[in-house]
Parts: sequence; structure tokens; C-alpha cells
Amino acid sequence: MNTLELLNKQFNYPFPTLKNPNADQLQEITENQWIDGEYLWLYEQNPDLRKKYKKTKTAHIAAQWFPTATPERFKPICRLMLWTLYNDDLYEESVSGNIKNIHDQSIAVLSGEISAAESTIPLGAMLASLRQELLQFIPQESIVRFTKMISRYFTGLETELIYKEKKMFPTIEECIALRENSICLYPFLQLTEVETGIVLPPEIHEHPVICRLQTLACHLVTYFNEVQSVVKDEATDSVYYNIVKVIQHERQISLEDACLEDLRLHNEDLKEFVALQASLPDFGIWQDAVVNWVHYMSMVLSGWKNISTKLGRYNAMEFPEARELKEKLNQI
Repeated sequence: MNTLELLNKQFNYPFPTLKNPNADQLQEITENQWIDGEYLWLYEQNPDLRKKYKKTKTAHIAAQWFPTATPERFKPICRLMLWTLYNDDLYEESVSGNIKNIHDQSIAVLSGEISAAESTIPLGAMLASLRQELLQFIPQESIVRFTKMISRYFTGLETELIYKEKKMFPTIEECIALRENSICLYPFLQLTEVETGIVLPPEIHEHPVICRLQTLACHLVTYFNEVQSVVKDEATDSVYYNIVKVIQHERQISLEDACLEDLRLHNEDLKEFVALQASLPDFGIWQDAVVNWVHYMSMVLSGWKNISTKLGRYNAMEFPEARELKEKLNQI
């Protein structure tokens, strides 16, 4: 079956698609200052792998999610986007027992409890830089919330590895729950405050409707992503936490039918997202800011479709090979 055609024709979003005009500038920083600069040592002996990371165009992905951020405010977002790629690929071939230490140290660096030098994780300096950049634009309270969302991501990643090690499929519901965390969208949704310059109070972030909208956004990106990456996941033995493969296994149906069931689940959640967006509660003096934040959240969905269907990482064999990642991890 042609998964790209299914994604382009059947996964549709009634939201605008904008792109940050600073994408090229930040992509240049990503490639020259970070991939071939600060973080060159990670893959110094592997120019082909560095080339693959450049082709993923992380700044252009971020540009679809944060279309109005100034270059200064866009920079930490782009650094986070590169971090998620590096971190995913480094630990996709790890073992679940090792992730707890990586998890704990990553959170400690982001929280300012330990310095990059005190950490023993390869991406410690990257997280320390991210923390300092974010503190220029958002208060400590927002950093705490952001860090909690990074922690959720690590919890999801660890759960994935457990299923992979056991070569065991979760139920569909369990898979949706773990992928909601491991897709790593929650942290990005918090950084809308960096883009808009408006810091919303805790009671808004904790409001059930706002929490539900974020959950739905994570689900929607995941459902899209599962169809998109099913070939990659089959190649890297990551089928145990791909929702499409879990549906196929649980229902004993064809891959095509599993993709269509994934689409049905996607459309159910999209309908709920649109309905909630259209009937937000009254947030008083914060109403316009909340409406705007949900509007930005919706553009993440249309933006992800727009950029990701053009990326070789998902649509060809342009992702790092499991073997070379495993070798790198053993050297660190």
C-alpha cells in the first residue's frame, strides 16, 4: 500500500499552515554551528550520518510549529528539535534499564540541579544550553512545567523499550497512552509561551479542557506518524509500539486495514479537537491569549503534515541504521 498517498489524501486538517521565515537562517545554524560544530564529536567519524541529520531539516519542522517566533526566540526551539532527534536515535537501541539514568540526569540538568560538566550523559551540554536560552524568555515556573513534559517523554521511551525487549505488543489503548508521551509533543506545546511572549497562569494550564486539547494534539500527531513511519519501524524492529502494527496484531487484519483503523481513530480525535476549540470555556482576561494558544496548537497539526510528508527520514531509508547507533552508544 502507498502510505504517503494515504497521508496526503485522507489525513486532513481544517487549520491554517504557516511557516516561520527564519527557517533557513536557523537551519544553517543547526547544520554548521551544531551538527558540524558543538555536537560534531557525537558523529565526527560518520559524515554520512551527519548528512542524514541535516536532511531531516529540523529547523524547517520547527518553523511549521512556531511560525511567528523571532530568530532569538526560535533558536531554543530549534535546539530542542535537534535534541529530540539525537536523543530518540541514541536511545532507540538502548536497553530500558539504562534509560532511568539518562532520564534522571536530563531532568537534573534542565532543572538546574546539576551542570553539564557534572552530568555523564552525552547530551548534557545541549540541555544546559537549552535551559539558559529558555530562561531568557520564560520564567522558572514555565521551565518546571516544560521539564515535567520532558520527563513524560522519557517515561514513554522507557516503556517502548520494555515492550521491544520482551518482543511483546501492548494493547491498542496501552500503545496510544505510551505514544502520547514518547511522541515528545507535550514539551513543544509548552513553548508557545516563548513564541508569543505571553505566560499563562497555572490554573489555565491545569484546566481539563486545555489538558484534553494537548492530549488530542499528541494523539493526532501520533496517528499520523504511525502510518508515516511504519516502514522505518518494521526495519528497526520497533513494531511493538507502532499503533498501526499493534492494531494489525490485536485485530489480526491486513496492514492496509490497520492503517484505515488508525485513520478512523485519528478522525474521531480530530472531531473532538475542533469541537473543543470552537467552544472554549470563558477564561476571563486571558480569553484572547488562550484562544490564540489553541490556534497555535492547531497549526502544529497541519504544519506537521505539510513538512513531514516531504522528509526522507520517514519516506525513504534515510534514517540512521540501528547498528551504527548501537555502536555509538556503546562508545559513549
